[in-house]
Amino acid sequence: MASLPPETQGDLLMIHGRYLAAIAAYQRAPKDSPVVWNKLGIAYQHMYALDFAKAQYEKAIFLNPKYSEAVNNLGTVYYGEKDYRKAENYYKKAMRLKPNCASYYSNMGTAYFADHRYKKGMEAYQRAFDIDPNVFINESVERIAENGPIEEQAQLNFELAKLYANVGNTDAALKYLRLAFMDGFDDVKKLMAAKEFAALREKPEFRLLLAEEHISDVTGQTH
Repeated sequence: MASLPPETQGDLLMIHGRYLAAIAAYQRAPKDSPVVWNKLGIAYQHMYALDFAKAQYEKAIFLNPKYSEAVNNLGTVYYGEKDYRKAENYYKKAMRLKPNCASYYSNMGTAYFADHRYKKGMEAYQRAFDIDPNVFINESVERIAENGPIEEQAQLNFELAKLYANVGNTDAALKYLRLAFMDGFDDVKKLMAAKEFAALREKPEFRLLLAEEHISDVTGQTH
């Protein structure tokens, strides 16, 4: 490890969740690299040190005002502070700099949901999904992907299940349905009526899920 460049050391430490050690490594890297400052911000953000994270992202943007990943990540700091409108502004700026980045639309959708703007949230999620169907699965080392607020997570997962069911990805649809139930989703009528699940409802895996949740696939009543 000692023979590796400091940035590489930091990347390896990040993979193993050793954020303090990663910060120490990144701080030994060249100070003129916006990428390193962005990675420092991500490390601090993983430790919930939002003020420190914000300062690193701002330094990265100062060095490269067109660095969209740092702009997006700065938006996630404001999201973490529940300043959803300011977060949305930074996501929009990141989109202007890099128009076809699915995770920026995903983050925007999550911010809209947190701000109770559900229609706009689903529009942003659909755009993210259209760009990259794996956007809600994959992670990037350069940018932060936000989770939805706890009170909205069940609905978010239900909507993601609909997106995947609509394109025939049974495994992902069932995964997000299970997560929705785990997070408290209980609107059985909505589940049984959603047109996106029409094909999925014919599959044995769906009936197994209903059985696990003690839901009748005919009446929509628990038993």
